[in-house]
Amino acid sequence: MEEENPDWMSLLPGELQEVPLWNLAVPGSHDSMSFCLDVSSPVLKSEPRLLRVIDRCLPCWTRPCIARWATTQQSVLTHQCDLGIRFFDLRIARKPKRESELFFAHGVYTLMTVKEALDELATWLDAHPKEIVIISCSHFESLTDEDHADLVEFLFMLFGNKLCPSNDIPTLGSCWSRGQQVVVSYADQQVLLQHPELWPGIPYWYADSPDPKKVIAYLEEQKSKGRPAGFYVSGLNLTEDTPYVLLHPLQSMKKITMKALSLLLGWASEQKPGELEVGGVNILCCDFVGVSQFCSLVIGLNYKLLKGGPV
Repeated sequence: MEEENPDWMSLLPGELQEVPLWNLAVPGSHDSMSFCLDVSSPVLKSEPRLLRVIDRCLPCWTRPCIARWATTQQSVLTHQCDLGIRFFDLRIARKPKRESELFFAHGVYTLMTVKEALDELATWLDAHPKEIVIISCSHFESLTDEDHADLVEFLFMLFGNKLCPSNDIPTLGSCWSRGQQVVVSYADQQVLLQHPELWPGIPYWYADSPDPKKVIAYLEEQKSKGRPAGFYVSGLNLTEDTPYVLLHPLQSMKKITMKALSLLLGWASEQKPGELEVGGVNILCCDFVGVSQFCSLVIGLNYKLLKGGPV
């Protein structure tokens, strides 16, 4: 099992405290809220039509099947924080017939609401004042303009002065001096025009393959083109297509991830963060972050930036 790293940012050497956060190696969780999927909820409208048609006829079969494949994490955000996760992939959705609350979604909807999850995260941050998290809000399934306005208002109210504005070049030192702990990335252009202090959507290098060798080849190809200038994610996560999922209802994403982890983590261990000409890594995202040494491995990459540190 993964060891815990609840205060790893505060423990980094002084030499790394003035490095822009996008030049550090940061552990992230892919589909961070998928640990609490609701098997009684309908399939998302954005899912393939075949899946939605079968779901209308055989919901008692499709929903548990989808949940097994769409579950990519096992624990609440605060436990992920304790492990060392500092990037959260939050896919937000409006549930049918639930007018007043927003949920998360991956194939189906979650049991936990957005406000419940973020409230827990805010409480954790109060207890760890030198830790900084990056929250990536995206997908926004069926959200209205009013939903977006309410969500942004809630984020500002909840995090307040802890928010790091998008016109900064955030480092650990600069964030600590101002009491800032939260970078909010919001992947909706209209909202960003209204609230320029929010950060734009963060690029996510995503191979869309069930084969770990193809995932690694894709990440290497992306690296060869040069890394983005700011925050960006390298996804160490696998994907199966709809026909495969439907034909293998008793398998799960966890089973195929466990088989691939040694290869994916082997690649990760060879990376170096920083402002390199050819693709220094920044955020690395993984599924089932609590079943391996993923967080400790990614955190350890930062020590390669030290003079005389490991290469």
